[in-house]
Amino acid sequence: MSKSISLIKNKYSSQLALFEKEFKRSTKTNVALLDTVMNYVIKRKGKQVRPLFVLLTANLFGEVNTKTYRAAAMVELLHTATLAHDDVVDNAYKRRGFFSINALWKNKIAVLVGDYLLSRGLLLAVEHKDFDLLEIMSSSVKAMSEGELLQLEKARRLDITEEVYFNIILGKTASLIASCCALGAASMQNEQKAIEDLYNFGIKVGLAFQIKDDIFDYGKSDIGKPLSIDIKDKKMTLPLIHTLEKCTKAEKRAIIKIFKKETISRDDIDFIVGKVNHFGGISYAEKKMNALIVEGKQIIQPYIKNKNHEDLITLIDFVVERIK
Repeated sequence: MSKSISLIKNKYSSQLALFEKEFKRSTKTNVALLDTVMNYVIKRKGKQVRPLFVLLTANLFGEVNTKTYRAAAMVELLHTATLAHDDVVDNAYKRRGFFSINALWKNKIAVLVGDYLLSRGLLLAVEHKDFDLLEIMSSSVKAMSEGELLQLEKARRLDITEEVYFNIILGKTASLIASCCALGAASMQNEQKAIEDLYNFGIKVGLAFQIKDDIFDYGKSDIGKPLSIDIKDKKMTLPLIHTLEKCTKAEKRAIIKIFKKETISRDDIDFIVGKVNHFGGISYAEKKMNALIVEGKQIIQPYIKNKNHEDLITLIDFVVERIK
């Protein structure tokens, strides 16, 4: 874990502890098997970037409250649900170095656990009549589903443009980060402009977050997902889309031919990575990512009123610098 996020987590340890208490309370059931699975999930939690976005955006507007902790718990419930479902869809048996739910309890249980977590997140809002939070979160669930399905549709045709790519990651990744930031703002006040500003800020950061994730696929640093997994899964990401626009017709045909194979070999991966590096796919993606971060920081600048608020800037920087 990077030094920057460790410092933030230490600084906000008391708030994170209250969030975790709310999260654990929300996952308690009378079903022994479900409790066993949830205990496994809780013990192997990640960096908690999304709950931190909720807490730090809420801190922009004053002392956080119980509604903020519920919002953070809602986000973590939804995020954990999507991870459970994603691992089934992707046939992934490891996450952050640990066995996934489907690896230990098979696909059927993993899907049902994901369904349970999603329902608990939505019910948490209903139980407390947090209908403003429910609207934000439900919109995120819709956008994430649409983004994933759009990616699957386009992957079959291998015709993803940069515009389509951004539509995909807007839904599947950026919408959740945006919801985190909007939830943090909404939990503290009801000024629509502030909520919309924080949502748009989250969109910029979320897009940058996904671009960074795509860049890692072409590198050598393990960040918790297998390297070159996007290539193996035949996902058209920004570095490759740029490369396909810049390379010769013959090189493009060679890359497309590889993507049409049933199984992509190590030599195939090396060929694609070589072309991406040769045509500046990585530097192009980094340029786009950095521009989004600058735009995001400009959006929240009017809300930065004291030194503690700058922790949100540190969290943004972690998004584009993160290592395992």
